[in-house]
Amino acid sequence: MPLTETASAPDLSFVFPCLNEEQTLGTCIQQVRDSLDAAGIHYEIVIADNGSTDRSREIAESLGCRVVPVPMRGYGAALRGGIEASQAEYVMFADSDSTYLYADAAPLYRAAKQGNADMAIASRMIGRIEPGAMPPLHRWVGTPVLTTLINLLFHGKLTDCNSGFRCIRKSEFARWQIRSNGMEFASELLIKALKAGARTVEIPSGLRKGPEGRVAHLRTWRDGMRHLLFIFSEKPQLFELFGFVMVMLTTLLQVTAFCTGPVSIGGVFHIFDLHSEALLLLAGIIGAQFYLFSCMLYLQSSDRSMGITQKLIHLDEGVLFFTLQATLGACALLAGYIGVRWTLSGFVNLHLARDLLFWSHPLAISISFSVGLLGLHILKKAQK
Repeated sequence: MPLTETASAPDLSFVFPCLNEEQTLGTCIQQVRDSLDAAGIHYEIVIADNGSTDRSREIAESLGCRVVPVPMRGYGAALRGGIEASQAEYVMFADSDSTYLYADAAPLYRAAKQGNADMAIASRMIGRIEPGAMPPLHRWVGTPVLTTLINLLFHGKLTDCNSGFRCIRKSEFARWQIRSNGMEFASELLIKALKAGARTVEIPSGLRKGPEGRVAHLRTWRDGMRHLLFIFSEKPQLFELFGFVMVMLTTLLQVTAFCTGPVSIGGVFHIFDLHSEALLLLAGIIGAQFYLFSCMLYLQSSDRSMGITQKLIHLDEGVLFFTLQATLGACALLAGYIGVRWTLSGFVNLHLARDLLFWSHPLAISISFSVGLLGLHILKKAQK
C-alpha cells in the first residue's frame, strides 16, 4: 500500500536514482508497486532526481511519488540523497532503467525482515540474465573479479558485488558513513557493511536487457577502476605487507649478490650477476612505492598498521629533514666518486657497474622513502 499524506511512517522506502529516465521510470515505478501492493507492504517511493532535464519529475509526481532534488551529481550522491530523505526503517533501491526484476521487491524486503538483515541483495549472478542484458566483460570478468576480491579481503560470501538492487536498514547505513558519489558507491556500501560485521543476505534475481537506444550511465573502464581503487583503499595492509617484504627481501639479496658475486647453480643457472642486481634494484623501488602507498591509505583509514608504519607516518619533521638531507648528500657523494674515478681513468669506460648497483639500491629506496614521507606529511597537515 503506497504511503498517503495522512498515513503513518512506511515500513519500506523505495528509492530510484534518476537522471533523465522518462523512457523507463514510469514502468519501473509501476512494477515496484505491483510487487509491494500484492504483498501488502506499507511503502513510499522516493525519486532522487539528479538534475533531470526531461519529463522524469513530472512522470514521478503524476504517479504519486515523492521527488527529492539532489544537486550533487553522481549515482552514489543521488542514492545518498534519496536514502537520507526516506522515512522508513528499511530502504530499498534499484536503477530506474528497467533492467532489474522489480517484481522481486517484495521477496527482497521479506528476506531482509525475516533474516533480521542489515542488507539484502538481489543477486543477478545466481538468477537469470537475459541475452544481451550484461556485456560479457562485465559478466565473466568485471563482476566476478571484484566480487572475489571483496570476499577474500573482507571475508564476505557474496555472489554479486555490483548489484544495484538492494535493501538496507537505514540506521545501519548512517553508521557506515558512506561517502562515495560515483558508481563505486556499490562497493563502498558492501565493504563498509562487511567491516562493520553487518548481517547480509542474498536472493536470486536477474537482469533484463534495457530499452534500445538508451545510453547507459556506467562507463566500464572508468567506473571499474573506481571500484578497484576503493576496494584497495579499504585494505592498506595488503600494500603494507607486500611493500615491506619486497624492500627487505630485495635488500638482503642485493647484499648477498655483492658479497658472493656471480653464482652458478649446477652449471645451468647463473644468478647474482649484473642483470640480477639491476632487477633487484627495480623490485626494491617498486616495494618502497607500494609501502608508501599503504602509508597514505592509513591516513584515511581506522585500520591498525604495523608499528614501524605508525612511526613513519608520525615521524618527527626534524628527523625527516635530516634524513632527506643525508640521503641527498650520499647520492652526491656517490656521483662525485664516480666522477673522480672517471677523471682519473682519462674519461674512458669504467668497470664500476657492480659497485654502482649495490650502492644505488639503498640510496634509491632511501630517496623514495624520504620524498614519499615528505608528501605524506604534507597531506597529513592538509587534513587537519
